[in-house]
Amino acid sequence: MPHKLTDVLAQVPSDLAIAQSAQPLPIADIAAEAGILAEELEPYGRHKAKVHLSVRDRLKDAPNGKYVVVTAITPTPLGEGKTTTTVGLSQALGAHLGKRVFTCIRQPSQGPTFGIKGGAAGGGYSQIIPMEDFNLHLTGDIHAITAANNLLAAAIDARMLHEREQDAPSLFERLCPPAKDGSRRFTPVMLRRLRKLGIPHTDPNELTPAERARFARLDIDPDSITWRRVIDTNDRMLRQITIGQGPNENGFTRVTGFDITVASEVMAILALTTSLTDMRERLGRMVIGTNRAGEAINADDVGVGGALAVLMKDTIMPNLMQTLEGTPAFVHAGPFANIAHGNSSIVADQIALKLVGPKGYVVTESGFGADMGMEKFCNIKCRASGLVPNCVVLVATIRALKMHGGGPKVVAGQPLHHDYTEEHLGLVEKGCANLVKMIRNARLFGLPVVVAVNRFKHDTPAEIELVQRIAMEAGASDAVTANHWAEGGAGAAELGRAVIRACEMPGQFRFLYPLDIPIKRKIETIVREIYGGAGVEYLPEAEKKIDLYTRLGFDKVPICMAKTHLSLSHDANLKGAPTGFIVPIRDVRASVGAGFLYPLLGTMSTMPGLSTRPGYYDVDLDPQTERVIGLS
Repeated sequence: MPHKLTDVLAQVPSDLAIAQSAQPLPIADIAAEAGILAEELEPYGRHKAKVHLSVRDRLKDAPNGKYVVVTAITPTPLGEGKTTTTVGLSQALGAHLGKRVFTCIRQPSQGPTFGIKGGAAGGGYSQIIPMEDFNLHLTGDIHAITAANNLLAAAIDARMLHEREQDAPSLFERLCPPAKDGSRRFTPVMLRRLRKLGIPHTDPNELTPAERARFARLDIDPDSITWRRVIDTNDRMLRQITIGQGPNENGFTRVTGFDITVASEVMAILALTTSLTDMRERLGRMVIGTNRAGEAINADDVGVGGALAVLMKDTIMPNLMQTLEGTPAFVHAGPFANIAHGNSSIVADQIALKLVGPKGYVVTESGFGADMGMEKFCNIKCRASGLVPNCVVLVATIRALKMHGGGPKVVAGQPLHHDYTEEHLGLVEKGCANLVKMIRNARLFGLPVVVAVNRFKHDTPAEIELVQRIAMEAGASDAVTANHWAEGGAGAAELGRAVIRACEMPGQFRFLYPLDIPIKRKIETIVREIYGGAGVEYLPEAEKKIDLYTRLGFDKVPICMAKTHLSLSHDANLKGAPTGFIVPIRDVRASVGAGFLYPLLGTMSTMPGLSTRPGYYDVDLDPQTERVIGLS
C-alpha cells in the first residue's frame, strides 16, 4: 500500500494544490494493510475513519514497535516544519525503506487554521490527506469537547443560581422528587457524590435532614471557580466577560472568560485516557473550584460527569487517515503545547505500536520545542501510558538558528531580511546555542537524539555542515539534512536510516523529577534543568493555589508549564539559550481529571487573538467544484 511519489515537481506547488492533486486510497484499504479488521473500523466517508479500541485488546500480547518522538529547537513564529518532518520521516520509513510505520499526530485547532499559523497537516510533499478534512472538522472530536466543556460550565452556574434561590430541603426535593408511591431514587452520579461524602445510604428516604443538606447544597465559592467556557476560534474579546446579565438571572452576575477549546481539560483527558472506564473516571474527577469551606468540588458533585462521558464516547476512537505516500496515520486529540501538554493521544500510540510490530516504527510529534511538548511527553504522557520512547528527532532550521544568533526579527506575513536568505555563518554558530540546549534537554531523559536539519532553499552547504558538526559535538547520535518538503519521503531517507540506527542504541529512559516532591521543587527543577533559568518568583495568587492544592492532596502529580513557545524562558524576546532569568508564576491551575497542575508563566494567555490580516482572508469555496480554496 505505501507507494513512492512519481509526480514530484521541481517548482513545489502550494500545500493545498499538492493535497488536492493526490488521489487518496480508500480508507478501508489503508486499514486492511495496517492490520485493522473491518469490524474494528467506523468509516466517516471514503477517506477517514475511526478505529475501535478493540484492536488493541486483540493484539494485547503482540510486541510493540519502536517509538520515535519528533521535537524541535525553539521556533520562529513561522514554525520550522516539525509536522512536515514527522510525516516525511514516516513516508521515508514506509515507502522507501520498507518498514512498517504509523504516524501519530494531533488534530489541529481551527483557531490557528484561520489565524496566522494555518493548518497542521504537514507541507509540500509530506502531508496527511485529505488536507481539508484534517484541518477542519475531521470527525467532530473538537466539537464534542466544546460541547462537554460548556455543558459543565452551564451546570456550574445553573447550580449556583438555584442554590441561591432555594433552601436545602427544597433543593433535595427537586434533585430527588418522589414517585407516585412515595419512593425516590438516586442516579448513578448522585451515588458517586454520596460515596465521596461518606453517606452510606442508597435510598433517598433514609437520609437524615443533615445528610440531605450536605448532599444537596454544593455551596460553591464563586471566587474559586477555575472552569471556563471554550470555543475553537481565536477570539480575544472573550478572554474576560461578565455572565448573568439577562433579566431572568436576578442579578446573579460573575466575571469569567473563554479559553480556546484545545486548552480545555476535557481535551487533555482525551489525550491521556486509556479506556472508556478511565475517561469516565477522569471526567468526573475534574475540579471546578471549591466550596466555601475550602473543599474541592468536581464534575460528579455537580452531577454532570456521566453526561460528559456520553458526549465524549465516540471521541476516544482514534481517527485513521493517510499520508501522500500511502502510509497510515492516526490523527487524535489536539492539546496545545504552550497552554496544555501538547501531545496526541495515548490510545493512538498504543494501537499503532501493536499494529507495526517489533520491526516497525511509530513516529509521533510533541508540540513546539524540546522545552515544551517533549518535556511534557516524557514527564506527563509517558508516565500515564507506561510507554518508553526509543529515539528523539530534533528538528532545526538554519532560519531559526540565525534568529537565535541575533538575526532580525521574524514576523509572520512579512518578507524575511536578507540575513536569512544569504550565507551568514556567524549568526548560525551563535544561534546553535539553542540547538545545543535542546539536545541536552533530550539527553536529560536518557534518549538518543537525531538532529534533522529541515532544508530550505536558501540554506548553504557550509551552514548545514556547521550545524551538523555542532550537533554531534553536543551529544547527538546523528545529524542529517532532510528535504522532504520538496521531495517527499525520498528527501527524508537519510533521516530514516539515522532513526533506525538510533533506535537500536541502548537507552536509559528516566523522568526529570519524582512525583512525591513538593510542587515548588518540581516547578523549579523544570525551570533550572530544561529552561536554564536561575529561579522562580511566585506571585500571591500562585502561592495561594500551591498551598490549596497541597492541602487538598493534588500535589503528587506532574507539572504542565504554560509558557511562550518562542523562547526557552517565559519572555518571548529572549532568544538563543538565555540564562540567569527569573521565571514569574502568576497562577497555578489544577487539572485533576487529566492528572497534572499547570502553572501560568508571565503573561501567557489561554485564548489566542486574531491579527490584522488573518488567514481566513485567503480561504474560500469554489461552488462549481465544491473545492476549498486558499487553506494553508
